[in-house]
Amino acid sequence: MCTSPHAVLNDFRAGALAAALWLVWSGIAAADQASDKQTQARSTAGGADGNGPSAPDVMTRDALGHAVVRATRLAEPLQLDGRLDEAVFQTVPPLSDFIQQVPDEGKPATEKTEVWVLYDANNIYLAAKCWDSAPESEWIANDYRRDSFQMKQNDTFGLSFDTFYDHRNGFVFYTNPLGARVDYAVVDETTNFDWNPVWDARPGRFEGGWTVEIAIPFKSLRYLKGEGQRWGMQLRRVIRRKNEWAYLARVPRWAEGPNGLTRVQYAATLVGLELPGDTTNIEVKPYVVARTDSDYLRTPAIRNDPDGDFGVDAKYGITPNLTADFTYNTDFAQVEVDEQQVNLTRFSIQFPEKRDFFLEGKGLFDFARGGGGNSTSIVPTVFFSRRIGLENGRVVPVLFGSRLTGKMGRLGIGALNIQTREDEAARAESTNFTVIRVKSDVLRRSSVGAIFTNRTPLAPPARPGEERPDGSNQAYGADANFAFFDSWYVSGYYAKNNTPGQDEDSASYQAKSNYNADRYGLILDYLVVGQNFNPEIGFVQRRDFKRTYGSARFSPRPESIDWVRKFTFEGGVDYIVNGSEQLETRLQFGRFASEFENSDILTIEPHNTYELLAEPFEVSRGVIIPPGSYEFNDLVVTYLVGAQRRANGQLSLLVGEFYDGTITSFTISSARVGVTPRFSFEPGGAITHVELPYGSFTANLFRLRTDYAFSARMFASAFLQYNQADRRFSSNVRFRWEYKPGSEFFVVYTDERDTRPGLRGLQNRAFVVKVNRLFRF
Repeated sequence: MCTSPHAVLNDFRAGALAAALWLVWSGIAAADQASDKQTQARSTAGGADGNGPSAPDVMTRDALGHAVVRATRLAEPLQLDGRLDEAVFQTVPPLSDFIQQVPDEGKPATEKTEVWVLYDANNIYLAAKCWDSAPESEWIANDYRRDSFQMKQNDTFGLSFDTFYDHRNGFVFYTNPLGARVDYAVVDETTNFDWNPVWDARPGRFEGGWTVEIAIPFKSLRYLKGEGQRWGMQLRRVIRRKNEWAYLARVPRWAEGPNGLTRVQYAATLVGLELPGDTTNIEVKPYVVARTDSDYLRTPAIRNDPDGDFGVDAKYGITPNLTADFTYNTDFAQVEVDEQQVNLTRFSIQFPEKRDFFLEGKGLFDFARGGGGNSTSIVPTVFFSRRIGLENGRVVPVLFGSRLTGKMGRLGIGALNIQTREDEAARAESTNFTVIRVKSDVLRRSSVGAIFTNRTPLAPPARPGEERPDGSNQAYGADANFAFFDSWYVSGYYAKNNTPGQDEDSASYQAKSNYNADRYGLILDYLVVGQNFNPEIGFVQRRDFKRTYGSARFSPRPESIDWVRKFTFEGGVDYIVNGSEQLETRLQFGRFASEFENSDILTIEPHNTYELLAEPFEVSRGVIIPPGSYEFNDLVVTYLVGAQRRANGQLSLLVGEFYDGTITSFTISSARVGVTPRFSFEPGGAITHVELPYGSFTANLFRLRTDYAFSARMFASAFLQYNQADRRFSSNVRFRWEYKPGSEFFVVYTDERDTRPGLRGLQNRAFVVKVNRLFRF
C-alpha cells in the first residue's frame, strides 16, 4: 500500500505532538523537584536557617558554592564620586572571590574584584574596586553611550537583582571604567533592553585598577512589601582583553557571556535589607516642544510651518510592585528613525519599537515569546505596539494613554489604554486601543497567561439610510511556557481574533520544544496561522499556513585546539504548507560555526529552498517572477570580528541561485570603528545584485551612524541612509543631554529626499527642540 507524503507528515505531527505532551507532563514532577532542591540549597546557604552571615561577615558560601550576602545600612547617603574614601570602606569587609564562567569554568577570576553592598532609606549602593594587572592603555573602555550594544565588549562591572526572589525575573545594571551605563529588565528569563530606570554610576581610578560607585533608587525598582526581605543578587566582572567573564555566584558555561546576568536562578541571596515601607511614589514628567515642519507630500504642502506643544507623563506607585502610568499629548519627536532594509521576500518586515512609553513594561505584554524565544518573525505577534500611533508610514498623534503594570503575588498584570487623534495626512481615524495581559507563575520557572486586545476606530456617524461601518477588531489568546531544569523549554499558545465578516479560520496556535544545552540543542516547532487571523494591534507576516520546523545542534569545545573555543554543527528543515495542504515553502539548511578564543566567529551556511508562487511576485520595480514552483540553492559565509576591537563588525557574502536566476550579496552589519572613546562611526549596508530571465536589478542600501560623547550623559549623533531601490536619502541628527537623572534636553533634525532626476529633492523636513523634567515625590 502506498502512503502519501502528506499523510506521513500528518502522522509525524500527531506523533510529535503526543510525544511533546507526554514529555511535558512526565517532566513536570522531576523538573519541579530538581528546582525545589536548587531553591532550598540557595535559600539555606551559609547556615541551616538561611539567615546568612552575621556582622562583621558580609558573605558565606556552603560546600556547593551557594552564597548569602548581607547588605550594610548607612547612617548617611554615600557620596557618589568613585573615590571609595568614606569610612565604611575601611570598617566593612568587601565581597570577593569571583568565579570564572569562561574561559576556564569554575576557576578563580584572574583579576581581583572587591565589592561593597550598602543602602540607606532611599537608595541601594554598590561600590567596586576592580584590580587590573595591565596598564590603563590596555583596558578596553571605548564607549560612553547609554544602553550601547558596544558596552558588552568593554571591561565592565555589573549586577542583577531578583527583587521578587522568584528565580525568573530581575533588573540588570552594568557600567565600564568611563561611567557609561546599561540597564535592562528580565521577565521570565527574557530580556527587555528598553527598560530605562533612573540610576547613576561614577567611575574612579587607583594605583592598580579602577573603581565605580553605583546608586539605584528604591523607587526605580519593584519589590515585595514586608520585613525580612530576600533578594537574589548576582555580580559580574568582565575583562574583555582576556575574553573572561567572572561571577560572584557560579554560572555554568553554557549560559555564555552577557546572558549570565539574565540567568537569575544562579544568583546569590541578598539579606539584611530594611526596605522603605508604604511611602508616596509619584513621578511627574512634563515636556515642552517647539518645531518647524516642511512636508511636500501633503495636500496642500507645508513649508517651515512653526508649531509648539506640551504634554506630561506621570507615574504612581500603587504598591512597591504595582505601578500606574499616565500620558497626555504624548510626543515622540526624539526617537531615532528606522533602519531601512533590503527586502527580497514576499512578506512585510517587522521594525522594532523605539518609543519610551511603549517600551517600559514591554516584557510583561509579550505574548507567546517563551520557549527559548521565537527567532523568526513568521510567528505572529498578538500585541505589537507600533500599530499604535503609526499609520501609512506617518505618525498619528497620541491624545492620552494609561497603563497598569506589576505583580500581585504570583500574578503579573498589564493593562494598556491609548486614544489617538484623527489625522488627515495619515488618513487615520481617531481610534482607541486596549490591551489586557495577565500571566501567572507556576512551578519554579514556568508561567501561563492570557491576553485580550481591542481596536475600535471612532468612525463618523453613518449617512441617512446607511449602516454605520464597524471597524472594530478583538483578539484574545492563552499561552504557556514551561522551563525544565536548566535548558529545556516547552511552550505553546492559542489565539483568535474577531473581525466583522471574517470569523472563520481566524485562529493561530503553536507548540514548541527547545532543548538548548551547551553541547547539544534540539528544536521541534509546529505553528498554524489561519487565513483570517488578523489581530489589528499585532503583526502577522504570513497567513493561511501550517509550519513544521526542526533543527539539531552539536557544539563541542575542542580542548586540544587552543585557539578555538567552540565548534557548532547544526542542521534543520522548515516545512510550510498552505491551507490546502500544498507545499508552499521548504528550507533545508546546514550551519558550521567556529568561535575562536579571540571572540571572532566564522560561519558557513548552505541552504536549499523551495518556493511555490501562486501569483506573480514583483521582487523589484518592473522585475516580476511568474507563478510556478522554484527550487534553488545558495551559500552564506559570515565572519564576525570581535566587538572588543577598535574596528569590528560582521561581514557576510551570499552567493548562489535565486528562483530561476542568480544572486550575489555583500552585507556589512553591526560594524563600528572607534576613533576615540568619545567618537565612533558605524558603517553598514548591503550591495545586492540579482540576475533573472525577466530582468536584472541591483538593490543597494548604505547606512552611516556617527556618535560623539561629550560625557556619559551628553551625546550627539547623526544617522544617514541611502536606499538605491527608491533613490531616497534620509538624515537624522540628534543631540541629547541628560542634565539631571531622568530629565533630558533634545535637539533633533530630520529630513528625507528623493534623488531621482526631475523630481523634487526635499520631501519632508523637521527641526525639533524638546525638554522634559522629572519630578519625584
